[in-house]
Amino acid sequence: MAPHRNDEADRGGRSKEDVHVSNSNEGHLLHRSLIDVPHFVKSASGIDLHLDNGETAIDACGGAAVAILGHGNEEVHTAIIKQLHQVSYVHTQAYTTSVAEELANVILKGNPYGLEKAFFVSSGSEAVDSAMKLARQYHYERNDCQRLHFVSRNQSYHGNTIGAMSLSGNVSRKIPYLGFGYPHVSHVNPPYAYRYQRPGETELEFTKRLLMELEEEFLRLGPQTIVAFIAETVIGATAGCVPPPSGYFRGVREICDKYGILLILDEIMCGTGRTGTYFAFEQEDVVPDIVTAAKGLGGGYAAIAGIYIHKKIIDQLRLGSNAFVHGHTYQAHPVSCAAALAVQRILRRDGLVERCKIMGELLGQKLRKELRDCKFIGDIRGRGLFWAIEFVKDRNEGTKEPFDPSIKFGYKVQEAAFQLGVAIYPGSGTIDGLKGDHILLAPPFTVTEDQLGRICQVVREAIEDQGRAY
Repeated sequence: MAPHRNDEADRGGRSKEDVHVSNSNEGHLLHRSLIDVPHFVKSASGIDLHLDNGETAIDACGGAAVAILGHGNEEVHTAIIKQLHQVSYVHTQAYTTSVAEELANVILKGNPYGLEKAFFVSSGSEAVDSAMKLARQYHYERNDCQRLHFVSRNQSYHGNTIGAMSLSGNVSRKIPYLGFGYPHVSHVNPPYAYRYQRPGETELEFTKRLLMELEEEFLRLGPQTIVAFIAETVIGATAGCVPPPSGYFRGVREICDKYGILLILDEIMCGTGRTGTYFAFEQEDVVPDIVTAAKGLGGGYAAIAGIYIHKKIIDQLRLGSNAFVHGHTYQAHPVSCAAALAVQRILRRDGLVERCKIMGELLGQKLRKELRDCKFIGDIRGRGLFWAIEFVKDRNEGTKEPFDPSIKFGYKVQEAAFQLGVAIYPGSGTIDGLKGDHILLAPPFTVTEDQLGRICQVVREAIEDQGRAY
């Protein structure tokens, strides 16, 4: 379904003549919106974004849970410049570099949880597509070629390339591309207790129901046709920082093993320390076959993502083709790897994952205290420095009724917070892709207690400011 257009004016209410005039003065960079002009950032330092109009905003969402060290880290800058002087690019079909090798060795030292190899690409979407292809090749190497199907979850987000988008359960981003994706994908309900757990249902009962639904979907499709089940360990931006119920991933692993189905955990947003452990799955009783990572891997200093691969998959390749039939021009890019290596060394040296856990507990406490009397708060949830606030019209009514989507309440809260000097990450369609609003907080791991206090205060003021109209 194409977006609605008025023949006489665009969505901003401008006439064709106005659009023509404004277009003549625009630059040639295509932004995400042809109407809303993004803010110009002149410089960034620590947790602050300095705008070209002289104002400063606290980056309380790390961009999109990316800037784990904050901005302007000189140690990372030095590593990038050093690498540029040594070698800026080689093609991985024939060459490798010490920084790429060392980055993989630092992350996977000692084969944690059986993860043996890393494969570095340029974006989270590329990482997910790479994981899809590797999972399929694993079965191919076993002469199990009838496996074509992937099972994912509603209210998930795995990326914007065709493959990753096909796995995603983010409805709004898929509307223009219906019928355009990978066809062998189905979705089950997410472990999203606030909206999907039934009244009177215990956490254990909720978990059992979700696992039963997953197994029934496997059986409906024919387990012998399924390549993998993919899930965000902690649901990210689409539903807003949703941790799974107790026992969920242990049960998922058991069902996947029962039918020879691989388990891919998407930690692009929630991994690399963001939820208080380096791998988000460390807080669950589960070991995945493939993990995707991005965002915090390079901390925003370079475009880099990766997949971490379990020994059982690598061993199968060794028994067969001895190759991964896949590659990218900018795979394991030396400058990106140098940036990520510097970020990962700082993360470990300065104990920032543990700090993220401690500061995350503090953030949760401050949010609940600051918002305890706000009637528009339905749920506050998160782990580490990865928190979301889901909105309702009036929590005192006990109905959990969301705002009408046309109001765009979450986006209005974001705008109000920005006017008060704090950048946050909004989300809509929280419940089912159409209804529901939330905001997400994911500040750098270097955030201070005073900065957390200011963030929470501004969030409350922004919510109350927008709520006055309702």
